[in-house]
Amino acid sequence: MKQWLLVLVTSLVMMGCQPLQTTRADDWLTAVGYASISEQKGRDVEEKSVRAMRASKIDAYRELAEQVYGMRVSGRAELSDQRLGTERTSGEVDGVIRGAEVVRSYKVGDSYVTELRLDINKMNMLRDYGEVQQVPEKRQQTLF
Repeated sequence: MKQWLLVLVTSLVMMGCQPLQTTRADDWLTAVGYASISEQKGRDVEEKSVRAMRASKIDAYRELAEQVYGMRVSGRAELSDQRLGTERTSGEVDGVIRGAEVVRSYKVGDSYVTELRLDINKMNMLRDYGEVQQVPEKRQQTLF
C-alpha cells in the first residue's frame, strides 16, 4: 500500500513539473547561413564584416525556403556523334518566408554565421497576408 501511495504522489509531482503545452520538434524549422568576410567587397574589415553578416542572413533565408518549398533541380546533357558533351546541373529555390526569427549571428574565423528559426504555426497564420505564392500544405524534406 505504501508503494502505491509513493508511486501516486511521485506521479502527481512529476505531472506538476510538465509544461502546459509541449512544442513538437517538427513545429520549428531551423536554418544556418554562412558568408566569408574576406571575400566581401568593402574598404575595410568592418564594412566587409557587415556585408558578410547580411549575406549570411540571406543564405539562411535561402535554406529556409528550400525546406518549405523544395528545390527545383534542372539537368542538361548534350550528345554529339554519340559522345557525351557538356553536362549542366542547376538548382533554384523561390518562395516567400514570413515570420522567421534570427536566433544568433556571430563570427567564426573568417566567416559570419546566422542562425534562423521559423515557427510553422506562425508561418501558416501569416501566409494569408499578402501571399504572392502558394505555401505547400506539406513541407518538403531537404536531403543533404
